[in-house]
Amino acid sequence: MALSGRTGPSSALALTPHDAELRAAARHPVRRRFLTLTAAAAALAFTTNLPARGAFAAPRLDAARITEDPFTLGVASGDPLPDSVLIWTRLAPAPFEPDGGLGQQRVEVSWEVALDESFALVVRRGTALAYPEYAHSVRVDVKGLEADSHYYYRFRTGTWISPAGRTRTAPPAGADTAGLRLAAVACQAYHDGYYTVHRHLAREDVDVVFHLGDYLYEYAVNSAGGARGYTDVVLPAVFNRETTTLADYRMRYALYKSDPDLRAVHAAHPFVVTWDDHETENNYAGAVDENGSDPALFLTRRAAAYRAYWENQPLRADQLPEGPDAQLFRRLHWGTLAQFDVLDTRQYRSDQAYGDTPHVPGPESDDPARTLTGDAQERWLLDGWGTSTALWNVMPQQVCFSQRRLDLNAEAKVSMDAWDGYRAGRGRLVAGAKAAGVANWLVLTGDVHVAYAFDIKDDFDDPGSATLGTELTCTSVASGRDGAEHPANWDTYMRANPHLRFYDGRRGYVRVELGRENARADFRVVPVVTSPGAAVSTAASFVTEAGSPGLTPA
Repeated sequence: MALSGRTGPSSALALTPHDAELRAAARHPVRRRFLTLTAAAAALAFTTNLPARGAFAAPRLDAARITEDPFTLGVASGDPLPDSVLIWTRLAPAPFEPDGGLGQQRVEVSWEVALDESFALVVRRGTALAYPEYAHSVRVDVKGLEADSHYYYRFRTGTWISPAGRTRTAPPAGADTAGLRLAAVACQAYHDGYYTVHRHLAREDVDVVFHLGDYLYEYAVNSAGGARGYTDVVLPAVFNRETTTLADYRMRYALYKSDPDLRAVHAAHPFVVTWDDHETENNYAGAVDENGSDPALFLTRRAAAYRAYWENQPLRADQLPEGPDAQLFRRLHWGTLAQFDVLDTRQYRSDQAYGDTPHVPGPESDDPARTLTGDAQERWLLDGWGTSTALWNVMPQQVCFSQRRLDLNAEAKVSMDAWDGYRAGRGRLVAGAKAAGVANWLVLTGDVHVAYAFDIKDDFDDPGSATLGTELTCTSVASGRDGAEHPANWDTYMRANPHLRFYDGRRGYVRVELGRENARADFRVVPVVTSPGAAVSTAASFVTEAGSPGLTPA
């Protein structure tokens, strides 16, 4: 099958570490780095294991010698802009081997973008190099596209052609766009079940998918795939250990992306991704891991995890890590309809208070110096609200923003890992939203493996206080296994939190339609994920009116 069609200018990224840093610096001269002295030492330790300058002169592999399908991990696109979109693939004819089966040679890859799925009307094409230093991942920032338009894309190397993906660009800046359909997902522990949720989401008519973290889990996966209980597949023993090294993380992404439903949802929709903890290690906070290890050692692990994340996601060069640091928080727009402020609540946070166990708020957790976002990201967010001209200000992030009392005591325990453990930081954002006049504030959340719908209150302890916005928590794709409509704590949580309007413990996603008059949220769920093929249904639907925050049943 030949690649054909009209040609056009291309903008393939042939990245080396030096090129990427220079390009990112040129585009963002005020880009901040957050290296402490300890982090700098860890970065040095990590980069000593990277190729020396000039290593990218390694010989090219003759693509005609690739005898097995190199596109086993599929394709993806992400972060759509009005005139460009990032397209991605990773070559791995042997995905469960450390080098993906391609050794240490470079591979040339062709790519093309078309108006039609038969690729008769190609509008952009070019070539890129897949470097072994980046696990043979390929990313192309395709520029010069028409705003608010759909496109198809694919890659080729040798005689092999990738599956086709479908993507789109954002509307023009300043356009009074009438509507946007998005979905939010999170928490897809491979070992907890099948990706039935992704199978259904791939068929949804949405413009963009937000992945809110825990794309990967570091935990061991046994030969039967955990709860998947494979009988006709035996996974290699390399997966039956916790990920700690760059090779571990790379192969774990290969395991996850070997799932056909995950590949299908990436091919169907552009993604906007952000991480939570498990892409690195459970409940880490900045340079502090769960077990209190030497920060220098943990930051070396974090560097490996961040590097593998970038290699395996449709992210631009701006997000390329420098040692254990990466600027993942970023801002996207959808005309004047929506501004998306995508947060990173792991990399810069203060360590969890009270040993990271549920606790009544106290002096340790309420210390004003504590932060979930870091000072620079907090200022960036507040400044962005101050200059926003969007109707809806959407904040995709990781952990529960709204107060979530865990018991019915007068002084109730709350989670120290969520915004309840950082109340001073949450108070600053609430005050900032009010000062900026953010009338239609929508928070998208993952992490907790259940679906919630919250009214964001001016004072969570006063049910009669003003409602300032809406928080939608999207449950999990697989984490937590099958779940239940009403978990054991359902009645307690609903009584303890009058601003909690909905709670469902099954797997699924939330689908949101933003309009000029209102936003509608549909909580889509499946009954089981420990066996494949379950049907999807809508558990509940809510509407919040533009200019009048608060959820009402649809």
